Amino acid sequence: MRELGCETMDADIVVHRLIEPGQTAYEEIVAHFGTEVLDPAGRIDRARLGAIVFNDENQRAKLNSIVHPRVFAAQERWFDEVEARDPGVIAVVDAALMIETGSYRRYDKLLVVHCRPELQLERLMARSNLTRGEALSRISAQMPSAEKLKYADFALDTSNGFAATRGQVESLCSELRKLS
Repeated sequence: MRELGCETMDADIVVHRLIEPGQTAYEEIVAHFGTEVLDPAGRIDRARLGAIVFNDENQRAKLNSIVHPRVFAAQERWFDEVEARDPGVIAVVDAALMIETGSYRRYDKLLVVHCRPELQLERLMARSNLTRGEALSRISAQMPSAEKLKYADFALDTSNGFAATRGQVESLCSELRKLS
């Protein structure tokens, strides 16, 4: 979407910045979860933290209560900056938990990107170097794609590879431009 002229924000990148040493989210995470979530350099080890929160719903809720308000504030600042630069541009936020957090209501349209469940599992294991069990734990912590699709204004199925997905994205961007 960026290549096609949209402004994009990846919420995961925002989270990674928010949990860096010196940030208030970092301090709160260490205060709650302890120094065992730190790597030898004193940074939050996301794998260690993930092992805790993806196996304990209460711990996951605590982490989300620390991180999500800060992510939402960063998104609002970003939207203001984007609008100041180009009021007519399509601005896209890439975030996994929009429906679960209710934050999808803050946007004009919701695009749900999905793929076949077995492919989702394979991709997550490969991308994050997770065991099957770890990947299944993370997937089960999220709303199933079939349920997310009920909220979608647009859906993008990435099951058939890059070329097919790119074609869908081009059509979507064209439609979004018409709507804006």
